[in-house]
Amino acid sequence: MQVSRPEVQGWFGVATSTYAAASQAAMRMLELGGNAFDGAVAGGFVLQAVAPHLNGPAGDVAMLVYDAADGRAQAVCGQGPTPKTATIDAIRALGLDRIPGTGLLSAVVPGAFDAWMLLLAEKGTLPLRTVIEPSLDYLDRGVPVDGRLHATLVAAQSVFQRYWPTSVEVFLPDGTVPAVGELLRNPTLYSVFHRLLDEAEAVGSDRLAQIEAARAIWSDGFVAQEIDAFCRQTEVMDVSGQVNGALLRGADLAGWRAWFEPALSLEYAGYQVLKCDSWTQGPVLLQALALLPAQEMAALDPNGAEFVHRVTEALKLAFADREVFYGDPKTARVPMNRLLSQDYAALRRDEISARACNDWRPGNIAGCGAPIDYAAACARKRETGLLAAYGGGEPTVQSIEALGYRASVSGDTCHIDVIDAAGNIVSATPSGGWLQSSPAIPSLGFPLGTRAQMMWLDPVAPSGLGPDRRPRSTLTPTLVLDKAGRGYLACGTPGGDQQDQWQAAFLIRHLVHKIGLQEAIEAPSFHSEHWPNSFYPRHASPGRLVVEGRFGSQVCDDLKHRGHDLSIGDDWSEGRLTAAARDPDGRVRAAANPRGGLGYAVGR
Repeated sequence: MQVSRPEVQGWFGVATSTYAAASQAAMRMLELGGNAFDGAVAGGFVLQAVAPHLNGPAGDVAMLVYDAADGRAQAVCGQGPTPKTATIDAIRALGLDRIPGTGLLSAVVPGAFDAWMLLLAEKGTLPLRTVIEPSLDYLDRGVPVDGRLHATLVAAQSVFQRYWPTSVEVFLPDGTVPAVGELLRNPTLYSVFHRLLDEAEAVGSDRLAQIEAARAIWSDGFVAQEIDAFCRQTEVMDVSGQVNGALLRGADLAGWRAWFEPALSLEYAGYQVLKCDSWTQGPVLLQALALLPAQEMAALDPNGAEFVHRVTEALKLAFADREVFYGDPKTARVPMNRLLSQDYAALRRDEISARACNDWRPGNIAGCGAPIDYAAACARKRETGLLAAYGGGEPTVQSIEALGYRASVSGDTCHIDVIDAAGNIVSATPSGGWLQSSPAIPSLGFPLGTRAQMMWLDPVAPSGLGPDRRPRSTLTPTLVLDKAGRGYLACGTPGGDQQDQWQAAFLIRHLVHKIGLQEAIEAPSFHSEHWPNSFYPRHASPGRLVVEGRFGSQVCDDLKHRGHDLSIGDDWSEGRLTAAARDPDGRVRAAANPRGGLGYAVGR
């Protein structure tokens, strides 16, 4: 297949991201003598500046990192927990049966900032100011408004003007949506970061002391104090149709820190595929791959109907298990050893046939999990209208209706991959704190994250709401080790529930069929909507399979004949992947999705 852009190759280092500016910022850190960890941090802060509709300073991040010095791969948890007063009774007392996807009630402890600081302190080499500086130019001088950002602001404008006036002040200069190509500045957030840097540097010249001071300022200093004051004083309309306040308080932020933890892994096609634990949806990718033996997939046309069918049916089973079994492993009994065992995979594999099965089929593991009301999820519809304008916080590819006009919006978060000459690798997916999901805090210039919307109001569910629990996030970066146990590949994508679906197809095409990074990213893709969506209103569409039109009529007819409820999208509508790899000889390569025209890979 002819690709639209070349695969970047070199020896010094590569960076690839869903936004070109972040890739360039990461590459600059390598040119300054920093490593992949420095680059990822710099790119992460630039993503907050240039894509406030896709992630923000009070959002969250999941990372997988490989340290070439010790040959160790780890996950970084940048997912903040729920407030200490977040109980099911507290939500039900408000007359709600689900946690709203917008507003303040679903706000959790911001996790992204401290996770980036942890990575910089433990693995990076450059000073704090050096890695944050590239983002400051965009905040001060402005970021060119791209089509997606413009459409998001158009969709949210009426909600801002009617219900969230603080967001008007921050994101609608002069009270209007800036046109595509115009500059959007955030002088308030620019000032916040300058104050944070000044206070951190006041402790002295030691790099680690400055970073630790910045972490304390965020969790206990003026940032936490401003968040606390706003949450105590503010109630706003949310997508539930009623005015609600926040449960989050400064005491929830106090002293909270991100941490490193072991990654989960699965051997596949001679590689080790690594994912974050069940506080993310990441293990569904491992479960799906276990249901799709490499030797069997190698015999299939990677763009054929049988390939799409087999991957889709495996994902249906894996995502059903996600809904029933996944949650914060610190507070829930998650049977991950069983879910990733070969015996369990063999049992589940027997449930896949030549026909699409559109029943709800989670596994059965004694003493674990909790059933969900699948019929209720199927009865729900994706909501539209004024309050639902981008109301779920993280819709992926959908149309929004607000006050009689339509704004087509795609994309929901960000991703960045960085590899340096030494072989250090970072795969990071930052998200949350979207400008459209919560009102901006006027003294800080950013909104809070609303990740608690992903939790069930069920006391026995592993992902049920409770105090100090991590919501089960959709953020799911991937890291792959080669046969020698060395870091080989980093990849990831925006897309909510679609993230591991798109990655599954990409990884099989690349690892099994040996298709190049760029070609595998550009190959026609697809996703299922069979299971309950992770975001408000938690709707499901039994058997729904969405494919790009580039598959052609023969493949589409075959899939319909197999029993899939087929929806044919635009030719270039599926997937937002980026990927970077390091070969055994030290050569580095990177590729980025051309869909939407914003992702870019750089390197030399």
